[in-house]
Amino acid sequence: MTVPGSRPLPLTRVDGSPIRVAVVDDEANLSDLLRMALQNEGWDARTAANGQEALNLVREFAPDLLVLDIMMPGIDGMEVLRRIRDAGNDVPVLFLTAKDAVEDRIAGISAGGDDYLTKPFNLEEVVVRLRAMARRHVAAVANADTVLRVADLTLDEESYEVSRAGVPIALTAKEFDLLRYLMQNPRRVLTRAQILDQVWSYDFGGTSSVVEIYISYLRKKIEPLGEPLIHTVRGVGYTIKPPR
Repeated sequence: MTVPGSRPLPLTRVDGSPIRVAVVDDEANLSDLLRMALQNEGWDARTAANGQEALNLVREFAPDLLVLDIMMPGIDGMEVLRRIRDAGNDVPVLFLTAKDAVEDRIAGISAGGDDYLTKPFNLEEVVVRLRAMARRHVAAVANADTVLRVADLTLDEESYEVSRAGVPIALTAKEFDLLRYLMQNPRRVLTRAQILDQVWSYDFGGTSSVVEIYISYLRKKIEPLGEPLIHTVRGVGYTIKPPR
């Protein structure tokens, strides 16, 4: 039980960074209200106003939770969720909609949604439900397999062992960190700035050319053992994905 006037301890990701939440709704006042409420939780909350913006935000922001309005012009919430799930992203989703028919709730959950609230809703209830979803998500991540896999390439985050098709690959510490970041985000295009931030940290004093250099190192060690897995998206960055 929470003592009156006190605040619960903030939830964070496994690495201690803020929970990331993407709020998608074409009603700007509503999405801004939700964003401020979630930022008050100490979370990193960002908004999108339509389906295409939602898909871009999910790809670039990699949220831990997604608040998704169903009724939007163009790409609606159901289609956004279908595309996200087809891409292999299992981010927990809380649907928001003006619809209150039982069949619509069933359709939302059947499509891969995790929870459902109809408008108008109580803001505190949204936050409470998202807290519960965040706890489950953080626990699942903490208990997840420590072995990352992309096609026949494997990386064990605990033993620091990397292999492809059963053949061990020796990596330096920074090569390992770079490969791990890529494999933690399969099929996601990571910009050079994102890679520098996550692998070399914000206080890195060099230039972005170091990313290209280390990508080249990884390719020379990984590609002789099979088809290319690390791809350059010209003018954007890099991604790792299984061969077609």
